[in-house]
Amino acid sequence: MTLLIDNIGELSTQHLTGEASPGSGEAAGVIRGAAVVLEGERIAWVGRSSAAPAADERYDAGGRAVLPGWVDSHSHLVFAGDRTAEFEARMAGQPYAAGGIGVTTAATRAASDGELRRLLAARHADAVAGGTTYLETKTGYGLDVENERRSAVLAGEVADEVTYLGAHLVPAGADPEAYTELVCGEMLEAVRPHVRWADVFCERGAFTEEQSRRVLLACRDAGLGLRVHGNQLGHGAGVRLAVEVGAASVDHVNFLADADLEALAGTWEGWAPAGSPGDAGTVATVLPACDLSTRAPLAPARALLDAGVQIAIASNCNPGTSYTSSMNFCVTTAVLQMGLSVQEAVRAATFGGALALRRHAGPDEDGQRAVGSIAVGHRADLHVLDAPSATHLAYRPGMPLTHAVWRAGWRVR
Repeated sequence: MTLLIDNIGELSTQHLTGEASPGSGEAAGVIRGAAVVLEGERIAWVGRSSAAPAADERYDAGGRAVLPGWVDSHSHLVFAGDRTAEFEARMAGQPYAAGGIGVTTAATRAASDGELRRLLAARHADAVAGGTTYLETKTGYGLDVENERRSAVLAGEVADEVTYLGAHLVPAGADPEAYTELVCGEMLEAVRPHVRWADVFCERGAFTEEQSRRVLLACRDAGLGLRVHGNQLGHGAGVRLAVEVGAASVDHVNFLADADLEALAGTWEGWAPAGSPGDAGTVATVLPACDLSTRAPLAPARALLDAGVQIAIASNCNPGTSYTSSMNFCVTTAVLQMGLSVQEAVRAATFGGALALRRHAGPDEDGQRAVGSIAVGHRADLHVLDAPSATHLAYRPGMPLTHAVWRAGWRVR
């Protein structure tokens, strides 16, 4: 069964590899008066409406803009409980500190599998309704062997990518060294079959540089890809450590020294978008909604791009510092407050997220199709805006602009 989506006013392919999609007439970027053909879960054709082939069914986009589905490469969806009191205190002037994670840990441990499953499914549905078609989420609110394993299993029921974040915070009353050993040993062993990635919160109040390195190296030896929460609360070792261990991304990056920018940029020297996923450097993932919620300095997205660093935009949906899965909002904020152009922000929230998850090219060794861009052979993930161009995301901030969503070839909104 094939589906022709035509009469697209503006198609933002984000397919910036320098290779033309067959029939497109253009190498990459934006195509006006465009059409896309879906065949099952894959994109079968991309080009101008005037040259579109016949298909079994047709959908008239009505001159609307079409983007790749958002790729949200950083979220924390497996949790129970409420932290509005902490939010109110922060709005009244109290600084953010990592310790609030413990409140969510207690509530999550107390919740049943059924309750967590219901909450997780609802949050995932909200994200998809807003145009997110590929999503990573983490463990990290269990912080003991059984609850971390449980979180990974439940996350895998809805998320496209699951990350092990046993190194989120040392639980109250635990010895930091003994807990680090647990994260590197028995907990890792229990979670490993259910995750693809590992992460660590390398920050004051969480894990030291030395502890973070131990966690990352143990997880790398176990065959997991690596990510790092780093440089969120101040200058620190997160970026340096991420580069050292070859992490796919370092996330938050609010406080960067010149040496951090140079180190990240160095990982991208000689990189080509059409290359192997394994050739990519360390993506800097910025989290605009979190920056607003914590009243932190905005991550320097403009400086990162200007230095030659590939960036991603993600929601960081979590109960304490960014309780939103709206990638539309995050993209709008990146344009209005971080100094990105609309196309730069859209790219960071689509191709950039895929790059951070090493799903920008494919199929990979596990057979998954590429996401985050619209090109022949890629997964059929499309986000139709109720607007003639992507510029309206920033031009009309806060408006409900998601009109339709296709995920792996299925219309889900």
